[in-house]
Amino acid sequence: MSLSHTAAEYMLSDALLPDPGGSRGKGLRLELPSDRLLKLVTVGLPLFLVSLAFAREFSAGSQISCFPPTNFTGKQSAYVDAACWDSLLHHGFDGEGRAVTKSLWALKVFPYSLLVVAVLMYLPYLLWRYAAVPALHSDLLFIIAELDKSYNRSVRLVQHMRKVQQASAEPERFWEEYQSARRERYFEFPLLERYLTCKQHAHSLAFVYILRNLLLLLFLAATCLYLVFLHLNVFFQDEFSCSIKTGLLRAEPHVPPLIPCKLVVFSGFQLTSLSVGGVYVLLVPVVIYNALQLCQWDKGLLAVYEMLPAFDLLSRRMLTCPVNDLNVILLFLRANISELTSFGRLNAVNALREGAASEQDIDTVVDFMTLLAGLETAKPPK
Repeated sequence: MSLSHTAAEYMLSDALLPDPGGSRGKGLRLELPSDRLLKLVTVGLPLFLVSLAFAREFSAGSQISCFPPTNFTGKQSAYVDAACWDSLLHHGFDGEGRAVTKSLWALKVFPYSLLVVAVLMYLPYLLWRYAAVPALHSDLLFIIAELDKSYNRSVRLVQHMRKVQQASAEPERFWEEYQSARRERYFEFPLLERYLTCKQHAHSLAFVYILRNLLLLLFLAATCLYLVFLHLNVFFQDEFSCSIKTGLLRAEPHVPPLIPCKLVVFSGFQLTSLSVGGVYVLLVPVVIYNALQLCQWDKGLLAVYEMLPAFDLLSRRMLTCPVNDLNVILLFLRANISELTSFGRLNAVNALREGAASEQDIDTVVDFMTLLAGLETAKPPK
């Protein structure tokens, strides 16, 4: 008998979760994997393409190639290139033969506009970092710690039950009191459940998360419209007619009225804009999916934790509209499942309960631990 008691004590002591120490908060993921991917692509892609454009500009030199008359000297040809690049005005004629001018400055500022796009794409993540991350971090730390503690409390409860059962002269009386205590919810640990219920009625995290995705969707759409505008207005014209008859050269007879020029960087800008626009269009469904995650509950995690005594947030139908802070917390608990040590233990117990449901009456982790400790031999049949 002493050997079985010693084995039960060792089994129950091994079931307890170790103390995580103070390093748990450093490993928390405060961004969902899909959000992290969106940040990497939406911010990193334009920055990468801008760096390539600037590198090409520094290595290739002039971004424009003009064709001045053959009697121009080298310095005059260089002046023509510089003057036409500074103005970027196309001089032409409309259908009625009237002179018209068209500005091509959008091509000149295109690399800098991509820098603005990258900054705009980073704004939603700054909003999330400063408006939601501090509260989310404290919520996750508390909930993860309480879930693990609730599991440990259940194991310690079984240890105490085992000692009381061994000291009891009437085993049947002990199990009657145990069943009565379960009906009266004496094994309830209300702090965590009430905290989650409180979070169910809060909406600050959900509001910031939805606003973040809406802003990102707005900036993606605005960028795509801007790129479409560029293609419809300037990205089809790589050649233009430039006029340098201004200032001191206005009255010079040897200077032609118009000089043909060609944009060297035109094909690179086209490829860059198509790459950014195509990738951003593909990311729109990802942003919509992220926002729609709050339209349904992630019930898998809470269902596993219903193995804890009196933790019945689902069975009491307390989950109503999913757009609230509790659902956001559940999404991030799923992303930080590696930090939740008790989840793997309870998931295994839950699987064993489903496999033994026809033979044993296992409702909570306390029931399972009592079976492992051998207390079911003294349990009166129902």
